[in-house]
Amino acid sequence: MIYIGIDPGLNGAVGVVWDSELAHCDPQVFDTPTMMVSGIKNKRVHNTAAMAAILKPWSTIAEKVLVVLENVHSMPKQGVASSFSFGQGLGMWQGIIAAFGMPLEMPSPQRWKKEILADQGKDKDASRFKAIQLYPALASQLSRKKDDGRAEAILMAEYGRRTRKGQ
Repeated sequence: MIYIGIDPGLNGAVGVVWDSELAHCDPQVFDTPTMMVSGIKNKRVHNTAAMAAILKPWSTIAEKVLVVLENVHSMPKQGVASSFSFGQGLGMWQGIIAAFGMPLEMPSPQRWKKEILADQGKDKDASRFKAIQLYPALASQLSRKKDDGRAEAILMAEYGRRTRKGQ
């Protein structure tokens, strides 16, 4: 099985891990593709075509894939525009995943973090630390504070791997 974790925000990422029988395959991480659009203000938005291009290689074997997409929602004190952008990103990922016929699980952040970060804090640094601990080959890609989206995507993929194994 291939497990794909997705943090749907503009600063999010896609993480990919494999079952242990495919251990020769290194985990992978991709930043969420974005682009600048001009208008009254320059604005960064999700790049839907590039998002689809990340998932496309696994679409031909969709029956061997589980996508774990974080079920995000607006938060107090978050601006209206950023909440709308967050929701758009989530919807774009859902559409791409559905178009490719990939199985989807959508845990809340609290749910997957309870499972994966049970032995430590739940903050962004804890996510980076745990992802490096589980996947040392990714350490150079998770070394900066702003790499938390990458770490969380990898940990969501790991969440999918662990919960699927328990079924």
